[in-house]
Amino acid sequence: MAVTAEDTSDLGMPVYDVEDGEHESKELVLQKYFLIEWKFVKSLLNNIVSNGRVSDPSSVHTIRFIMDKYQEQGQLLEPYLESIVCPLMFIIRSKTIEPGVASDEILEVIKPICIIIYSLVTVCGYKAVIKFFPHQVSDLELAVSLLEKCHNMNSLTSLRQESTGEMEAKCVILLWLSILVLVPFDISTIDTSIANNSNLDDLELAPLVLRIIGFSKDYLSNAGPMRTIAGLLLSRLLTRPDMPKALFSFVEWTHGVLSSFSDDVLIHFRLLGAVEALASIFKAGDRKLLLDVIPMIWNDVSVLIKSSAAARSPLLRKYLVKLIQRIGLACLPHRSPSWRYVQGRTSSLGETISLPASRKTDQCSHDLNIDSSNSEQSSYCMQDEDMDVPDIVEEMIEMLLSGLRDTDTVVRWSAAKGIGRVTSHLTSALSEEVLSSVLELFSPSEGDGSWHGGCLALAELARRGLLLPIGLPKVVPVVVKALHYDIRRGPHSVGSHVRDAAAYVCWAFGRAYYHTDMRNILERLAPHLLTVACYDREVNCRRAAAAAFQENVGRQGNYPHGIDIVNTADYFSLSSRANSYLHVAVCIAQYEGYLYQFVDELLNNKICHWDKGLRELAAEALSALVKYDPEYFASSVVEKLIPCTLSSDLCMRHGATLAAGELVLALHQCDCVLSSDKQQLVAGVVPAIEKARLYRGKGGEIMRSAVSRFIECISISHLSLTGKIKRTLLDTLNENLRHPNSQIQYAAINAFKHFVRAYLVAADTGGTGDIASKYLQMLTDPNVAIRRGSALALGVLPYDLLANRWRDVLLKLCSSCAIEDNPEDRDVEARVNAVKGLISVCEMLTQAGEDSNIQSRDMSTFLLLKNEVMMSLFKALDDYSVDNRGDVGSWVRDAALDGLERCTYILCKRDSTGSTRRSDEVEPAQELPNSVVVKNNQMDSLFDANLASILIGGICKQAVEKMDKLREAAAKVLQRILYNKMVYIPYIPYREKLEELVPNDAGLQWGVPAFSYPRFVELLQFDCYSRPVLSGLVASTGGLQDSLRKASISALLEFLQAVGTEDLNAKRSREFMLSNDILWIFQQYKRCDRVIVPTLKTIEILFSKKIFLNMEAHTPTFCAGVLASLTIELKGSKDFSKLYAGIAILGYIASLLDPINSRTFSHLLTFLGHRYPKIRKTSAEQVYLVLLQNGNLVSEESMEKALEIVSETCWEGDIEVAKQQRLELFNLAGLETGLLHKTNDVSNKGGRKKTPADENASYSSLVGSTGF
Repeated sequence: MAVTAEDTSDLGMPVYDVEDGEHESKELVLQKYFLIEWKFVKSLLNNIVSNGRVSDPSSVHTIRFIMDKYQEQGQLLEPYLESIVCPLMFIIRSKTIEPGVASDEILEVIKPICIIIYSLVTVCGYKAVIKFFPHQVSDLELAVSLLEKCHNMNSLTSLRQESTGEMEAKCVILLWLSILVLVPFDISTIDTSIANNSNLDDLELAPLVLRIIGFSKDYLSNAGPMRTIAGLLLSRLLTRPDMPKALFSFVEWTHGVLSSFSDDVLIHFRLLGAVEALASIFKAGDRKLLLDVIPMIWNDVSVLIKSSAAARSPLLRKYLVKLIQRIGLACLPHRSPSWRYVQGRTSSLGETISLPASRKTDQCSHDLNIDSSNSEQSSYCMQDEDMDVPDIVEEMIEMLLSGLRDTDTVVRWSAAKGIGRVTSHLTSALSEEVLSSVLELFSPSEGDGSWHGGCLALAELARRGLLLPIGLPKVVPVVVKALHYDIRRGPHSVGSHVRDAAAYVCWAFGRAYYHTDMRNILERLAPHLLTVACYDREVNCRRAAAAAFQENVGRQGNYPHGIDIVNTADYFSLSSRANSYLHVAVCIAQYEGYLYQFVDELLNNKICHWDKGLRELAAEALSALVKYDPEYFASSVVEKLIPCTLSSDLCMRHGATLAAGELVLALHQCDCVLSSDKQQLVAGVVPAIEKARLYRGKGGEIMRSAVSRFIECISISHLSLTGKIKRTLLDTLNENLRHPNSQIQYAAINAFKHFVRAYLVAADTGGTGDIASKYLQMLTDPNVAIRRGSALALGVLPYDLLANRWRDVLLKLCSSCAIEDNPEDRDVEARVNAVKGLISVCEMLTQAGEDSNIQSRDMSTFLLLKNEVMMSLFKALDDYSVDNRGDVGSWVRDAALDGLERCTYILCKRDSTGSTRRSDEVEPAQELPNSVVVKNNQMDSLFDANLASILIGGICKQAVEKMDKLREAAAKVLQRILYNKMVYIPYIPYREKLEELVPNDAGLQWGVPAFSYPRFVELLQFDCYSRPVLSGLVASTGGLQDSLRKASISALLEFLQAVGTEDLNAKRSREFMLSNDILWIFQQYKRCDRVIVPTLKTIEILFSKKIFLNMEAHTPTFCAGVLASLTIELKGSKDFSKLYAGIAILGYIASLLDPINSRTFSHLLTFLGHRYPKIRKTSAEQVYLVLLQNGNLVSEESMEKALEIVSETCWEGDIEVAKQQRLELFNLAGLETGLLHKTNDVSNKGGRKKTPADENASYSSLVGSTGF
């Protein structure tokens, strides 16, 4: 982006000539590409600086929110720190020294400013920020007084986003003091209080120092960030040359803290603060000063680290380990050991590219350097051996080594750093002992924590040059083991952190050693690193191994195919486990040295992995490698896998069975034929598994799936089998088809499809001739699992096995698609499978019929498809079965939509070929009118206009119903039918309008209600589509889902109001058509609450919008039809939602002035005596509204009395009182009570009615009454 000089001056930065790109300033580059919100932040800061305070609190939170976005890239903010921190700290300083300002006012100013500064500290780190704090000598007392004002403040909330700045102010002032205490003057000369106190002893501490130490001790007990900053402040104050007395005094105080630990929370935080402060002091202090206090501190630490308090607190153990290592460093002389590996030998990728041209020169110079280093080492040898190592250091090293075994990563990481730091001050002989102790952590008896800590320690030793190349042969085998560390524990495994740390060790090797020392090592490590990078289960381990390999390739020279492998196994390609297994690994395996390593990893570790998905993936990955060496896989790998299929370990036998099948299939695809003995071994796998009874008990189900996949693979490969084994495999598949687990059934179907074609059609096997009859009988089995499997099995049978009984198969599957008469036999999964099987059989028969010369049988198949199959699928579209899983009938409807589409293509394709054949055979004698031609074509066609109308209507009905997934599926089916390029679908009514509403665009979001409903509602204007569309639409307009109801109602109202149309007759005709269609729904779905209840709710909504009430002569007719239907639907109903909607509709009709209102009002009054109190109350409210709106129902003399009865009667009280008041209202309205007595008689008869024989019907009524 372009930046002008004018812009830069506005940002407060120097102006340069930005036209000259070569000499563009660093500041402008940072400004353009780093903090992109700098203009906005600068404007907020300028407002704060100009006002001398934060006038708008929201600006503080805005700045903090912007800074938080750079949490992981704090270096991007560093160029702006001076511009931000200096003005803000100036405000704090000037406000503090301003005379006559109250403490509360000062704090109110500085607290929001401190929030901004502390947010920078959290993002960039305190070291980068405090460089810009003011550090004049006079500021020391100023900061201490300010801290004293803040000291007694308590934070009002623990939530960061609600903070008002108390904690941030304390942290910023403590950080300010940590800079100010470094003034190069005696603090006693700065303390103004000493001038007023002549009694101060020279050995006593200055009052200013005592105040700082006192505040800091208090903050060491804090649980927040003040504890760490207070420790930093104390470390800088007490390590000053003029503070030895203060240091000794503080050490005595910490002695009391460390020796008096307890379970109290406050004491525990003080303990953490004391240990952390001591660690900071030992980091910053002079060795000579600290040696005097080491004995006291070491005694306390050695006791504390073994205490129960340390055992319970990982943070305390971390601080203790940090303190121990720094005590050890203080005990040892500060020097750089002569035996350390020569640093500065790392090289970048750019340097290694030119390595071959200068390899000899580098080799010579490296040899000279080694010789010189050896001579230096010999000169310092005596000095190393004479170095006195205190006994206390050995104890500390033991504690650090035990810290590598800690259960928490933070402790192990700190201990590993300590091992590296302490070892850098030891002699060569002692460092060898330390390395030996670290390598002991990799014992098989040690836990995963020890292996992880050992890897971290090795990496630290390598990074610091303390692990000499001569020791690498001992270390590399251990690292290789750690790269593959994976210990099974119950249903899972541990070791991912160990493998990650082992990759970190390899990464450290690449950075630490010269390429001549690493050449042989990298050749050993590279296959293992790439194995982990491709086949590890965890993505972090895959990426860590790839990063280690990339580091070694970039720094260690031209490794064979290194750049190609790095480009293949990059950060993003390894994010997907499947991509790593099936693509990255296969690409790398083509290079020499990796194939057999990959195969061994898959065979030994991955096909027996505890994760089932990983075993399946490993089997596929193994087969993907076959193409590189088929002979090796056919001989060695198959021999290893076959015995493993009978392993006692479930994971091993499952993975081996899958891998064996995939291997046989891959060998077949590579045109590699197994030897006869190998084929016998493979063919005997399934019989051996059955003989060992491995389908029983734990893991039997996954073994069935694996065996099905195995049979599928050998069937595709056409492996040679004996007749006995064929029958055994067929029996196995039949058993799996009968299994209730759907995954096992689908696996068996996939295998059965290929097995039948390979072994039952090609060869005559005894007992399999009438296989279609067998599965036809199973379609009526009481066991639902058998029905499910048999329907799928019939769908995959080839034409040869269906030829004799194809009609029976089609008719039987058609009957299986319908809902069973006996409720106990109903199973939705069986119906779904029957629909899928029916479609597959139709496609099989018609495809084979195209090649057949028997024209009559061929035509009868298509006629049966039109008359029976299509009708069965239309009935399946009306499957609205519900169980405890919800609308399970939607599964059948979804399958039926797919089936109708495929059957339509079959019929239309047949019509197109048939019409072509007829046109070739017969020449027309004379020209006929177009209408006659179309009519004749329809008479001769399998797919006619009636079928097209029913088809499109049924699809559109599903496109306006409740379920988003089904609406989207229906719309896409309609889209494919309209725009199919292979087969043209004729006779679709109003095709142009449909194509306008459903354009040929694959990216349309049909599942979004606001998009789909306005389009499909337009079909209500066409007679052939209006009724099916409306019957589906009411389920949405009167449904429970609020967003769906709003979108559908809005679309319907826009349609009825004829938006964009000024013709009043068009609006009335749409209302008239809709009213007739609603009356048709009442007749078609009589007593079907699934449709009637939402229809009643829809009518109520439309009445409230004045729809249907202004249709002149047709309004009474429509209302009479609705009233007649309500009389039937509300009679004896217990559904509250249905009763509420019906009563509301009665109220709307009774408010009309037509003759029908008296009959409606009489019907409404009957509900005042309903058995449910809420219904009586709702009816009374409607009666009251009707009386107010229609004064003709009751005479003027009786109106006041009627309103009084309705309003003052407690309708939710005694039902007898309600009935008496209802009778009085009948008399006041002059209505006959005959209907009332008739209703009572019916209810009495209903009370003596027998319970329904259908248990599910009564249960459905109960569920419906509860609102579900």
